[in-house]
Amino acid sequence: AIISSKSRRWPLMIDPQGQANKWIKNMENQNNLVVVKLNNANFVRSLENAVQFGTPLLLENVGEELDPVLEPLLQKQIYKQAGVNYLRIGDATVEYSDEFRFFITTRLRNPHYLPEVSVKVTLLNFMITPQGLEDQMLGIVVAKERPELEEKKQMLIVESAKNKKQLSEIEDKILEVLSSSQGNILEDETAVAVLSSSKVLSQEITEKQVIATATEQEIDTTRSGYKSVAEHSSILFFCLSELANIEPMYQYSLTWFINLFISSIEQSEKSEDLETRLSNLNDHFLKNVYRNVCRSLFEKDKLLFSVLLTISIYSFKGQIDDTVWRFLLTGGVGMGNPHPNPYSDWLTDKAWQELVYASELPNLKNLAFPLDPGFKTLYDSPEPHLSDLPGKWQYLAGLDRLVILRCIRPDKVVSAMQNFVIEKLGQYFVEPPTFDLAACFADSACFTPLIFVLSPGADPMASLLKLAGEHGFSGDKAPQAISLGQGQGPIAEKMIDDALMDGTWVILQNCHLACSWMPTLEKICEEKVVPDKPHPMFRVWLTSYPSESFPVSILQNGIKMTNEPPKGLRANLLRSYLNDPITNPDFYEGCKKPRDWFRLLFALCFFHANVQERRKFGPLGWNIPYEFNDSDLHISMRQIRMFLEDYDTTPFDALRYLIGECNYGGRVTDDHDRRLLNSILRMYLNSDVTEVPNSAITEGGEYQVPDCRAQEDFLGYIRSLPMLAKPAVFGLHENADITKDQQETQNLFTNILLTLPTQSSSGEGSAEDAVCSLAQTILSQLPPQFDLLDVFEKFPIVYEDSMNTCLRQECIRYNRLTSVIKRSLENLMKAVKGLVVMNSELEEVFSSLFIGKVPGSWLNASYPSLKPLGSYISDLVQRLEGFYAWINSGSAPVVFWISGFYFTQSFLTAASQNYARRWGIPIDLLGFEFMVIREKESEVTRPEDGVYVNGIFLEGCRWSASEGVLAESHSKVLYSKLPVLWLKPAKKDEIVAGKSYTCPMYKTSARRGTLSTTGHSTNYVMSVELPSQKDPTHWINRGVALLCQLDD
Repeated sequence: AIISSKSRRWPLMIDPQGQANKWIKNMENQNNLVVVKLNNANFVRSLENAVQFGTPLLLENVGEELDPVLEPLLQKQIYKQAGVNYLRIGDATVEYSDEFRFFITTRLRNPHYLPEVSVKVTLLNFMITPQGLEDQMLGIVVAKERPELEEKKQMLIVESAKNKKQLSEIEDKILEVLSSSQGNILEDETAVAVLSSSKVLSQEITEKQVIATATEQEIDTTRSGYKSVAEHSSILFFCLSELANIEPMYQYSLTWFINLFISSIEQSEKSEDLETRLSNLNDHFLKNVYRNVCRSLFEKDKLLFSVLLTISIYSFKGQIDDTVWRFLLTGGVGMGNPHPNPYSDWLTDKAWQELVYASELPNLKNLAFPLDPGFKTLYDSPEPHLSDLPGKWQYLAGLDRLVILRCIRPDKVVSAMQNFVIEKLGQYFVEPPTFDLAACFADSACFTPLIFVLSPGADPMASLLKLAGEHGFSGDKAPQAISLGQGQGPIAEKMIDDALMDGTWVILQNCHLACSWMPTLEKICEEKVVPDKPHPMFRVWLTSYPSESFPVSILQNGIKMTNEPPKGLRANLLRSYLNDPITNPDFYEGCKKPRDWFRLLFALCFFHANVQERRKFGPLGWNIPYEFNDSDLHISMRQIRMFLEDYDTTPFDALRYLIGECNYGGRVTDDHDRRLLNSILRMYLNSDVTEVPNSAITEGGEYQVPDCRAQEDFLGYIRSLPMLAKPAVFGLHENADITKDQQETQNLFTNILLTLPTQSSSGEGSAEDAVCSLAQTILSQLPPQFDLLDVFEKFPIVYEDSMNTCLRQECIRYNRLTSVIKRSLENLMKAVKGLVVMNSELEEVFSSLFIGKVPGSWLNASYPSLKPLGSYISDLVQRLEGFYAWINSGSAPVVFWISGFYFTQSFLTAASQNYARRWGIPIDLLGFEFMVIREKESEVTRPEDGVYVNGIFLEGCRWSASEGVLAESHSKVLYSKLPVLWLKPAKKDEIVAGKSYTCPMYKTSARRGTLSTTGHSTNYVMSVELPSQKDPTHWINRGVALLCQLDD
């Protein structure tokens, strides 16, 4: 209050929870406070009037930039003319009243204001602190549990303030008497009388104050019995506030949280025993928070929330070691591993490096030196998260046990995390409540927006219309729905105005598509959808994908829900058979060819489930996760029925084209995904399905098209299928499950890291010390930049050898990258010392280094890479050393490390160009012939034409050196190295492809890329023909690809 009123600059308050807004409105309530936003139509007029007439003005919800019209006001460019103060605002000059007060607030949680904004305002952080929230919650719980105590406490506070005021007045009066007294003060009867009465009054007040202080201490002692509840609730709130770092839609207001807390106080089991009562209250509130928050979280984040709750609660109890917790999430942050891997026959280099780093943790000293042989048994176990640890490590529990599992079997960490939560909090916290739309509606009021947070494949409209019907909103009173987009805003606003009066429902779909209209929607909700204004039955329903532009105030004050499509092949099939149009008897039973119709319908539903469920396997399933939904399925059903009725013989080619290229294929943008989609479709839409009874539709024959007709018979067959489908059902290798589980583990850790504060201390010092030490290590490892003049001199541009041009370009690109890295690290160390400003870019570099991640500013200047920081720097140094060896030798290597090229396509172009110029063939007529070399790399000599390359990995299969063909992967071996590959240029029309698989090559395992300015993909390199004894569709369904680098 003192800063905001006495500072020379106007205050700008960071206020994500609305505390500052509430305080200002209460403080200035009697002074005709004007509240405006930058997007208000009359914003400037309101500002001019407030300045002129001296009324306080509150500017709400500003962003990171302020309107230029505020410039004169912020800088107080007041000038005097004819004895009157004036200020110029925009084009108008207005009188400036000395009574004017200006307040600015922002709802942004962590805004980055540029220095030119910061110097013009007084920045005040109104973000609630743990201690402040504890006091607030303590007051609430005591007021509810012991109202007489809280009332007495408030009276004492008022009385104490009154007494202090009286004492201050007495002191002022005495000073006044002493200063105004003439001559001998003892002869001044009035002065003596005043002093005597003041003494008596002062003694009375002092005695009262002593009694009040003793009473207050007594009350505080009683209140402190409830402190554990206040601390517990404060911990939970700060858990919730960090979720917004994961998804922008995860916003929760303090008001909502306090109301939930009050409801738990009222609903939890009462007890005369204080300890029992506190335990009941904490348990009930924890479950209440979990239940209410879970309905607004995506499935992927529900376990994450449970883990955050567990760690936060036990951290407060002092039972979590922050060093071990951060190690579990990052795997240790370091630069390389000096100890060679002695267990390379079964343990990956990454796992060995993490074990070496883990050996420095307090409870895991010498874990890797030597490694207990029993860990090999743990590695081979199908359920390592349930197995005992070997030898002296068997007594480890909690995070220490999870760390070992992370190192040896990361694919089972998610399951182990669930067990950890069950052990600490109970089974309830790993079994999220099922979606209940009726319960969400029951919790709402006419002034509460209801928000569906959408996910791919989810469409809540059917459930919503059904609920509306149950509450009498049908026919003329049916909910009014509109899909937002360009020009739909005014229509939506009129629909809301009508519904507010009539007491009906409005459904605004796809809010994420109307970003520019979101401020208007926020204004409508704040001004019209408020208590006492709308009809009691009015509701506004909103649907949106996660979006940064969705108004925070609506998210905080509304009820958020997620309703994701069912997970699993069986659940997906059941959903298709229990929903329209299959449940419509006329549609289901009305086809002229019932046998073919029922079989093809089941096969189509199976195909639909397959393409949706493949998404969970990441890039192995689809390069890009497409949003196939029920509308694709329904139109395909109708087309199959139409073709069956119109043709004597089923035209499978036409059906496959319509479904594979139009209905589903219309969403597919990647050529290799389109190839996969059509390959899967051929498994389900073929003559065998209609002609062979109980036709197998998976490779193992485990899943078949049942030879039945009734819908109930199909449902019975579907319910008999396994709950969890094996990867083979989708055409994938069993290792795909390991890949999927590892991705889930990595995603869980990545998202948890987003919620953690960067500033943390460990046993080895502060975060600043750790990051500066790491930055110094990186700088010492990077070699000097290439001397371009020397390179240009040694490798001039010559017609006969385009590789010289390629080398020169690579050196320029790598110099650019290393200069970005070195500059950012040097500036970061200066910023930590306070020598330069820590801007948002340097802050991002600091945060990334602290958690062992490659900073975004480096990746913007870098080749594509998914490696963690340590592996990225090691890989970069290896690339630079490779080019230094090329430069120092004076000639190109015999075998090129294809992974080392920044721009791989320029290397391939150079190889083609050398051949084209040597033999005088136009380069656009050339392609590559591919041959995997049987000789060892050290034995090969430079080929006459083309180039030898190495550094390529196979994902989804392996290379059989003995047979010289693709073969199935070994169990638990996710990637295998391809021997030296000969890229031999040849005329495209002369290239003869034998029995082979056209295998795409990518730079990283993400596979998806974007089209760069050069016309090439940022990830896809080329397609390589690899010999195969199996049909190519087998490897297409396996998701087999070549990778130039791994993620570790």
